[in-house]
Amino acid sequence: MNATVWMALGLVLVFEGLGPMLYPRLWRRMIITMARMPDGLLRRVGGGLVVAGAVIYYMVNRGNGG
Repeated sequence: MNATVWMALGLVLVFEGLGPMLYPRLWRRMIITMARMPDGLLRRVGGGLVVAGAVIYYMVNRGNGG
């Protein structure tokens, strides 16, 4: 796999780990709240995150001549 993909994955894991490491109670409350959300709302939130990530990737890749 490309080194950039591995670096991106590592960065995602760092950011994902910050919540439970620094604010475990708040993080747990957020997870419980998300677990109670209806499926449709979770799909919309997930879809929004996917679109935002794709746009960021496109903009960064486009800016680097790719």
